[in-house]
Amino acid sequence: MHGPSILIGEQLGLYKALAGASSPLTPKELADRTGTAERYVREWLAGQASSGYVNYDASTSKFTMSPEQAFALTNENNPLYIPGAFYIVGSAYRDQRKVADAYRSGKGLGWHEHHNDLFVGTQKFFKPGYIANLVGSWLPSLADVVEKLQKGARVADVGCGYGSSTIIMAKAFPNSKFIGYDYHLESIEAARNISYGENATANTDFEVATAKDYPGKDFDLVTFFDCLHDMGDPMGAARHVFESLKPDGTWMIVEPNAKESVSENMNPIGRVFYNASSMICVPSSLAQEVGLGLGAQASESDLRKVIEGGGFTRIRKTAETPFNRVFEARR
Repeated sequence: MHGPSILIGEQLGLYKALAGASSPLTPKELADRTGTAERYVREWLAGQASSGYVNYDASTSKFTMSPEQAFALTNENNPLYIPGAFYIVGSAYRDQRKVADAYRSGKGLGWHEHHNDLFVGTQKFFKPGYIANLVGSWLPSLADVVEKLQKGARVADVGCGYGSSTIIMAKAFPNSKFIGYDYHLESIEAARNISYGENATANTDFEVATAKDYPGKDFDLVTFFDCLHDMGDPMGAARHVFESLKPDGTWMIVEPNAKESVSENMNPIGRVFYNASSMICVPSSLAQEVGLGLGAQASESDLRKVIEGGGFTRIRKTAETPFNRVFEARR
């Protein structure tokens, strides 16, 4: 029951107003600051305090947020920003009956068939991790890639969604050209709008295309962020990447972190990703041609089979975080 209240706090600015106050606030004071109704805010604050998301002082009947609480609930650019995950959870509840029908039929449920909160939540959930790692550690872990980007390279960001990864790279490397591809029209339209707001239109384009038919040749770098496992024919996508790269080009694959066996993934990260995969990733793959159904917890050996099936002979894991693995693939 606490999950929806997190989204209300994020959407109405309740967390940010409380965290930004110079002194503890009563429910009425917080309601006045946010243009909301005091009776609702009083109940909301009590629920947040009961959950440990804000602090309550019984002697004054006022509420505050600690730096740790504010970091997790108001800083949208940190890798532990909580509300993003709950948009995804919200969409999973809304789509549960559709997924249950897919369980019975064995058919898939396309990404585009989910509630819009999935697309919003994916951007809010993954973007902070990309901000923290993409330019600072992931790209530098690839051989010669940063140097090419600094001089001026052509980059295809496949499965870009709302374009967070595309825009982060484009702003860091203004001499390079970045094209974001996604089959989902609404996400591409959102990415175009966001790139305009981020002043990143000079070296970005966003186009509707799948991983197996995106246009263009002679890319210096092709990137797949947390999307290869969602594809029905990831090996076919790998072959198209191979054909679209320059001979000395690089394919960067970022995937959720997982070990080789199910038993090794019995941990909090596995709990998140297996359940998300059963509701989103596997149904998405099964809705497409081939329908391989890798799943979000695909092992490294399974990913290597897919990458090698595309024609790549040099594959190495270059970086790792609690949530992600980064692979480099070359001819």
